[in-house]
Amino acid sequence: MFSLSELAPLNQHQGRCKLLKPWWEVFMDYLVVLMLMASVLACTEQLSRDRVVCIPMDPVITVNASNRSPSTSGQAPTPAHDPRGAGPNLHSTGRGRRTHLAYQQYVYISQVCYHEALPLCSRFFPYMAMLQCLMLVASGSFWLHFPHTSARIEHFLAILSKCCESPWTSQALSHAVRQESIREKEEEEVVEERGPPQPPPSSSPPPVTRMGRTSIDSGTDSPLLKRSCSASCGAPPSPCPSTLSCNSAMSSTPVGCPVHFPSSDRVVVDSPRQVVSLGRSDGEQARALFERVRRFRSHCESSDVIYKVYSAQTVFKLLMVTLILSYTIPLLSSLSFTHTCHPEEEALVGYSTFECIHVLSSLLRKLLVAYLTLLGLYGLLNFYTLGWILHSSLRQYSFHSLKEPCSLRDVPDLRNDLAFLLHMLDQYDPLLAQRLSVFLSPVSESRLLGESFERCWGEEKLRAMTSVDSEGCSRLQLVALPRLPPALFALSQLQVLQLELIADARFTAQVANMTSLRKLHLYHCTAAVDPGALGVLQEHLEVLHLTFTQASEIPGWVLSLRGLHELHLCGRLSNDGAVGRGWALGSLRQLRHLRALVIRGALQRIPGELCEVAGSLARLEIHNEGTRLLVLTGLKRMADLTELLLQDCRLERLPSALLALGNLRKLDLQHNNLRTLEELLSLAHLRRLSCLRLAYNRILALPASVGALRGLELLDLSNNQLQGLPPALFTLRRLRRLLLAGNLLEVLPAEVKALQLLTELDLSGNRVESLPPQLFSSCLELHVLNVARNSLGSLPSGVAALSRLCRLDLRSNSLEELPAELGCCSGLQGGGLLVEDWLFLSLPPQVRNFLRRSPRAPSGSHSERHSRPDSESFPYFSPTQWSFSSALESQI
Repeated sequence: MFSLSELAPLNQHQGRCKLLKPWWEVFMDYLVVLMLMASVLACTEQLSRDRVVCIPMDPVITVNASNRSPSTSGQAPTPAHDPRGAGPNLHSTGRGRRTHLAYQQYVYISQVCYHEALPLCSRFFPYMAMLQCLMLVASGSFWLHFPHTSARIEHFLAILSKCCESPWTSQALSHAVRQESIREKEEEEVVEERGPPQPPPSSSPPPVTRMGRTSIDSGTDSPLLKRSCSASCGAPPSPCPSTLSCNSAMSSTPVGCPVHFPSSDRVVVDSPRQVVSLGRSDGEQARALFERVRRFRSHCESSDVIYKVYSAQTVFKLLMVTLILSYTIPLLSSLSFTHTCHPEEEALVGYSTFECIHVLSSLLRKLLVAYLTLLGLYGLLNFYTLGWILHSSLRQYSFHSLKEPCSLRDVPDLRNDLAFLLHMLDQYDPLLAQRLSVFLSPVSESRLLGESFERCWGEEKLRAMTSVDSEGCSRLQLVALPRLPPALFALSQLQVLQLELIADARFTAQVANMTSLRKLHLYHCTAAVDPGALGVLQEHLEVLHLTFTQASEIPGWVLSLRGLHELHLCGRLSNDGAVGRGWALGSLRQLRHLRALVIRGALQRIPGELCEVAGSLARLEIHNEGTRLLVLTGLKRMADLTELLLQDCRLERLPSALLALGNLRKLDLQHNNLRTLEELLSLAHLRRLSCLRLAYNRILALPASVGALRGLELLDLSNNQLQGLPPALFTLRRLRRLLLAGNLLEVLPAEVKALQLLTELDLSGNRVESLPPQLFSSCLELHVLNVARNSLGSLPSGVAALSRLCRLDLRSNSLEELPAELGCCSGLQGGGLLVEDWLFLSLPPQVRNFLRRSPRAPSGSHSERHSRPDSESFPYFSPTQWSFSSALESQI
């Protein structure tokens, strides 16, 4: 026995499979049921009252019997009839011919004649008909239960059920209706502006303008469009067996709900800015359904097994019907009421011939005619099905029927099994395919992802991610997003925006709301700008950072930012294999206010296009990533440069083009291959040069011509191969920072006393064995003294004179003790002294306690200094620590 719980899934499966049965399949199912009922009726009658009645026809035995009984040779005398109505005579003798057969003989001869006289059709037609009907039932739904097809069909029906239940389906179709109405309205307005054509005179009524077609216009009361227009209120039942989920959260009125059709010919369309947002769970389910449909499509389009099985099933049924009709129709004539029987058991019954009648012959003949009629209709439907299969291209499904008003226009064409299933589905209800098309549409998926993206990246979340950088600017960094969230344009206080790895970054006209935006970082983002947003960026944007792989990735609108002050380019800007043409960016003519240009790429020459902004450009930085910069003649035209940085350019000598930069203040040639500074004298006429950085080169000696650079305030010769310092170096009375770390110096000349404005001296990583006392007696403005990793044996007690000293690094030396005079340097409190722990313990206890003490709060410079992390080579100092004695500076 089967339980109801076991039979329930079968009923559900049969109910869902009816969606894939066209009208002829349903008609054939009813025909099979009728044929089965006819065969069952015939079987029931045959089992219950099927028999033959036989009487003998041989007169020989009858004559012999008359000689023995004369009274039986003639007819019995007719009894007198009482005209007065006397009662019947119950003992009257029977009329007719006597056979002298017993009842058992009649029964015996009836059974014998039933098997010998009746044809096979009369005896076995009901059973054959029932067997044939069962075979037709099995073959009629074989394609729905075949193992290789049933899994795909069940998966398809499950997906279709989810598509009908999803709230996104109604929303997407409503949006399609709205867009189509708007499009037709615009077309009508264009036609009205051009003027309607004059119709030819005729008596016929004027043509009716065709508007957006709805279910009412097409003559069909579409439950799909009703459901789309009433998603927020009670919806009619879906054509799919599954019902609409009642838990689908719709936050506002559906887009396509209030579409009214007034009496005039024009359609009143609601504002397109109405937004219908799904709940979080509904959105996630819709995204999962898109992925499920995508995978099912790729699986079904790989083969056409369902199409082949259905075609083979149709051919099999047609051949089976043809075979049944071919051998059943001739048997129709053999169904007769009377039959002559010649049994071989004459010795048992005494007769050789019997006349028999078949009781069910008339009923069986009628049932057989009805059965053959139904079977003929069944065969005609199979022939129609086969013609439909051969005539129609069932392995290709094009959504031409959906590419109409109220439908999606970007649904791709399908093939193989998925196309065949949709063709079968169209025979049941084309609206179901329209609901499935929502999850086949790329535009629909993009809209869903856009809504989910907007809901996830709201304004509150973006404000929570905003931070304040070291410059006090509000900064927001967005990484690896599919697009820019619309809520981003509502951040009116945002000043710095960093976008990294965003595939579709588009600035719309809403960027006008970001009135405080000044800096923009684009890291591998091909950003697009709408025309309405370009003017806003040209007005507000001041700093732009671009990181790219090839110059072709740089957006064209970058070179039209007229108000840009700084432009940072990081990527390959040179043409492959072109030595003479090392620039692939284009003209900079429109960047009239550009003040700083930073290039991190592989250039082989100074681009000539930089001359277009030479009048405004003040700072040029080129980080060449180890590529040799061969041609620097372009620098000669940039006379207004005040800062020049050429790093990793593999320069071996000072460029001669520097002579033309009369306004240059800062020159940075770090990380090159400079070996000699013979051309240093040529820089003497650069009277405004105050900063010279030559670190990380291969300089062997510093020439005496360095003394000609009278305006130098910072000289960086770190990480070179210097073995000595010329006396001319100490004639630079304006020098404030002297960085000599990482060289081969053994002695610091006593002439260092001439540098009375010196605030930072870095001798770390050398071979210095002692410091001259003049350093401590004359350089009283010294703030930072770094002598780590040297060979110092002692520290002069004159260090007590450095009252402004706030950072002293003595690590990795040969010191055995520290002078107690360090206690006079109040600026070393709170960690200003960097030394090994065991060496620090050599100080007197009161000095140690004094140096461990935190600086006093009123000392603003010290409190700010200790709030910053320490740096071993280049420690941080606040701007207040670089305020020097104005009297001493003016005296020098």
